[in-house]
Amino acid sequence: MIAPSHRIPRTLVLGEVLVDAICEHPVARFEEVDGFVPHLGGAKANVSVVVARHGGRAALAGVVGADPWGRWLRRRLAVEGVDLDWLLSVDGVATPVAFVTTDADAEPSYAFHGAGLTPGFGALAAVIEPAVDGCDALFLGTSMQVERDHREVARTARARALERGMPVVFDPNLRLDLWADPADAIAVAREGVPGAFLVKANRGELRMLTGEDDPIAGARALLGAGAANVVVTLGPDGALLVADGVERTVPGVAARAVNATGAGDTIAGVLLARLARDGWATATLAGALPEAVAAAARSTESWGAVS
Repeated sequence: MIAPSHRIPRTLVLGEVLVDAICEHPVARFEEVDGFVPHLGGAKANVSVVVARHGGRAALAGVVGADPWGRWLRRRLAVEGVDLDWLLSVDGVATPVAFVTTDADAEPSYAFHGAGLTPGFGALAAVIEPAVDGCDALFLGTSMQVERDHREVARTARARALERGMPVVFDPNLRLDLWADPADAIAVAREGVPGAFLVKANRGELRMLTGEDDPIAGARALLGAGAANVVVTLGPDGALLVADGVERTVPGVAARAVNATGAGDTIAGVLLARLARDGWATATLAGALPEAVAAAARSTESWGAVS
């Protein structure tokens, strides 16, 4: 039985929320697109929704425009049960839109409209410490840290959470195309590892952070850099958990994939929900990982990341 929501610890999810405008059939080239369908999007918005759907509590800290798309996103998130206390609607900001196409292998490509993924994100500086103080755990990544003032918001949140002894979950979510210098992205990502209860990364991110091709060796390198637990997502092959004295591989689940956009976000959301409900422990991660992998596989069978 799921406890009443007010008794479940709340996770602050810090980052991007945007509209995913998706072409709902595979195309080889962008020029073949014949239309787009709007979906709720943004990695952190996706994670927040998954947390709420799996019996957890998530508060999304981010920025949308005080425009029709911003209002549309707020309504969608509210319907899903995501707390919006620190989702700011800012005048003069255009809510970002990602135009998404997928290929025959369900792999997405993006064309962004607007000023990056997190326009106006610096406005959170005025509320970020109360936001952290009002929650019980923190989830963040690098995609909101491209601009210097945005980076300071994330650093303040992380420092505040660690100072208060709160669990921090870090997902590098490395989008090198957003950065003028990819080396800056990797350096910022490495900052997020020390003190993290959990680092969740895919194979490519793990290689960029550690230089290791082998997932177990890369995960161990992140443990050596200060993470307590590491989950490596392996695409259709499942996921791997590595912690002190623990290695667990969960095989992938067969799926008729059309869009892999939200698979990693789904894994993160399921794990966050279970950790909040069942305790922040490696054993909780090990027990929840098969459910997370199965949910991620199901997520690829719909066009929207959290449809």
